[in-house]
Parts: sequence; C-alpha cells; structure tokens
Amino acid sequence: MNKLLSFVVLLLFTLSISSCGWKAGEEDIKLLEEAKAAALAAEKSLADKKAERQGVEKQVEAKQAELAKIQADKEKVLQRVAEMKAAE
Repeated sequence: MNKLLSFVVLLLFTLSISSCGWKAGEEDIKLLEEAKAAALAAEKSLADKKAERQGVEKQVEAKQAELAKIQADKEKVLQRVAEMKAAE
C-alpha cells in the first residue's frame, strides 16, 4: 500500500510541478480517489489472504503432528501384535 500511495502522491506532485498552471479537475480528483480506494481495498484483501494463509498453515502443521502421532501408535500396535504372534 505504501508503495502505491507513494506513487500516487509522487505522480500528483510531479504533475503539479511540471504542469505549472494545471489544476486538478473534479474528474481527476475523482479518478485519484477511486485509485486510492482500490489500492486500500487491495491491501486489505492482501492482509486478509495472508492471515488466512497463516491459519491454514497452522492447521496443516497440526494435522501433520497428529498424523505422525497416529503413525507412531500404529507402529507400536503392529509391534505388539507381532510379539504376541511370536509368543504363541
């Protein structure tokens, strides 16, 4: 967001210096406000997606830990079964 906002500000500054007598009209201001609103919406969407990704990554880690525990339990059970068959 900072980059886009900085770009918009720099663009406005450059236009105001280079155009000397140029004044932002209503349409120009409206376009800039729309661009700013779009940039803010995109930044919010990005932040939401990053938070969602972190949540999913935590869920994946939890599921992987659960899978490792279940696999370890399975190995223990298989060893006990093998020991019981050998004892018979």
